[in-house]
Amino acid sequence: QVQLVESGGGLVQPGGSLRLSCAASGFTFSSYAMSWYRQVPGKEREWVASYADSIEDRFTISRDNAKNTVYLQMNSLKPEDTAVYYCYARTVRGEYWGQGTQVTVSS
Repeated sequence: QVQLVESGGGLVQPGGSLRLSCAASGFTFSSYAMSWYRQVPGKEREWVASYADSIEDRFTISRDNAKNTVYLQMNSLKPEDTAVYYCYARTVRGEYWGQGTQVTVSS
């Protein structure tokens, strides 16, 4: 079975940084692209980053195929970045989402 597990979220002050992780299992991780999305209650889920692209220059996606893990480095965080962040995979058998990790940017 496919499983995506996010971690690394939490409370951070404005201007701070976080690195989110997504550990994947149940498919050939190195063969597929991965993405990050985020969602605020009452709003649509929003694309954040895929390989070589992101919603903001201060967000950077990377991966370690040996560890079956994809990362999202977030710098210069702002209160409007507060959301639940989700890992996403599209494979030949379907599309999959993790359960999400909460990021809160506040003083």
